Order: sequence, then structure tokens, then C-alpha cells
Amino acid sequence: MREVRGSVLPPVPFSLALRSLVLVLLCSTPRCQAVQAENVTVLEGGTAEISCRLQNYDGSIVVIQNPRRQTLFFNGTRALKDDRFQMVLFSPRLVRIELTNVSVSDEGGYFCQLYTDATHHQVATLSVSVPPETPTVEVKQEAVEGGEVTLACVSPRSKPAATLRWVRNGRELPGVVSQQDNMKTFSVSSTIRIPVERKDNGAALSCEALHPALAGQRKIRHYRLDVNFAPTVRIVPPAGILREGDSLSLTCSVSGNPLPRNIQWSKINESLPERAEISGPTFQISRLSQSHNGTYLCQAQNDYGRAADHYSLLVYGEPRAGPFSVYTPFFAGGRGGGVCWEE
Repeated sequence: MREVRGSVLPPVPFSLALRSLVLVLLCSTPRCQAVQAENVTVLEGGTAEISCRLQNYDGSIVVIQNPRRQTLFFNGTRALKDDRFQMVLFSPRLVRIELTNVSVSDEGGYFCQLYTDATHHQVATLSVSVPPETPTVEVKQEAVEGGEVTLACVSPRSKPAATLRWVRNGRELPGVVSQQDNMKTFSVSSTIRIPVERKDNGAALSCEALHPALAGQRKIRHYRLDVNFAPTVRIVPPAGILREGDSLSLTCSVSGNPLPRNIQWSKINESLPERAEISGPTFQISRLSQSHNGTYLCQAQNDYGRAADHYSLLVYGEPRAGPFSVYTPFFAGGRGGGVCWEE
């Protein structure tokens, strides 16, 4: 009796458990025995059913072996101590085993062997698909205003290799793709370099992983740009004019990334008044007098620069009433404005 082998079917799309049938006739006489084997594709961690169909079975010995040619089952009896393999059916028409918690190491050809006058076999090929996890984003070079940022999207494990794409505002950004073969799985990365300004701080990007096993879905990692830039400082002045006895309150508005933690208040060419109170960005003086006149400075600094703003304080005395008083308005220097009384 001679063996006639079947042809190998072309690749089929991935699914949780997809089978293609290979028929092998062991002889050409009407009553000779035949064996069929089913190719199977499953997701890693899933369950694979490996089937051997029998035709004109006369009770001959049926042996199923794994890709390493170790005997899994001898007729209906398990021969290999691996509890993941179970015989779920042994009949004159069909022999079916089940493999749970499938891993890529289980891939390969499973032999359906029928012992008659000669040994005949057919191979059921088990293929394992490994979908990617949600990719990660690695910052290869930090983003600084006026420079470039280098970002890598990484999918550490998939089979076949995942396809990665960067997207910003609905548009794909071209990346440099690299791929590493880790025996039976693949590690893939896509690297982009983009120029950045401070207006790009907080801009949203996403890295998408596509894979046949995801059935049209995508694994997406969202990322917001973190652009470092030097601080800006602006003193918010009080409204109206200030006279002796009034209170002064200044607010120093600071931006920057990273945001400066320390804000410094000072008075140019003089020390700060004794009654000055500082609470973070707020500077206050109660019961103003003309001795408080001068230019006050707010400064802030981070790792990328320093900035400052100033406010010129002009305090006016109470006008003395009299028949010859003259009201003369004018604007003081700096950010303040006011009026002056002259006699």
C-alpha cells in the first residue's frame, strides 16, 4: 500500500479557531483506509481542536504525535504527561484532541498516523497568532521649545509583526520602522521626530497598532506632548491711583514648563519695605506712604531660562484744600497711573 499526499492549502485569514481540511487517501481501492487532517489557527491562550478523520476504518492503531514527534495519544490513551492535551472523541470516523492554553511553542505539525500494513500519516499544522498589546510610547529626546522631540512607539510582542502608525489631528505621521525577530514573535517600533514650539505643549498624538488577529480593531496609545520652555512673567497692577494709607496688592502671573516653583519679589536699588507681605505670586503692602515709592520686580526661573517684570509705584499724598488748589492729572512711569495735586 502506498501513500498519496495531499497538497498544502494557501494561507487563510486569522480567527479564534479556523480550520482548513486536507484529505489524504492511503490507497486507491474502494475499501482501503483514508485519513484526513485539519490545519488549525488559534490565538495564543486559546483552545485548539486537532482532528483526524478516518474513512473505512478497520480498527487499526491510530497514533497522534506532536511536532517533536512525541506520542500524545495511542488510540484513545494519553501517552504524554501534559494535562493541556485531552482526547475529546475517538470513534471509527473521527479522532479529536483538544489543546488548551495554546502558546507559540506549541506551533508545528501534529501527526495523524494510521498503522496498517505500512505506516501512513498526515500532518495537521497548528498556527498560533499573537495579537499585540496596547503599544507604549518612549521619549528618546525631550521636547524643548525651538527644537525637536523624538518619540518611539513600541509593540514588544506580536505574531505576525504588528503594523504601527502615528496619528496627529487625524493625519498620519511617517515614522521610521524597525523590527526584531524574537524567535517566533516580533518586536516592532516606529520612531518620529517632530519640531516643537511652546504652543505644541499638550498637543495630542496617538500610536495605533494594527494586526490581523484584531479583526479590524486597533490597540491605541494616546500621548500628549510635554514641551519644555522658559518662563514668562507679568505683573498684574492694581486699578486706579494709590494714595497714602491705601493698600497695594500685586499679582505676578507666571507661565513656563516646568512651572517655576519659586517667585522672587524685590525692589530695585532698595530693600523691601518692612510691611511688605509675600505669599507666592502675591505681593502686598498695607498703609502706603510715599516712602514706598520705587520700582518693584518679580522674577521667576526654571531650567530653561529666567524672566522678570517690573512695576513702578507712585504714592500720592492727601491734597490740602485751599482756594488756589490746582488739579493736574498725569501718568506715572511703569505700569501705574495717577493724578497729582499742586498749589
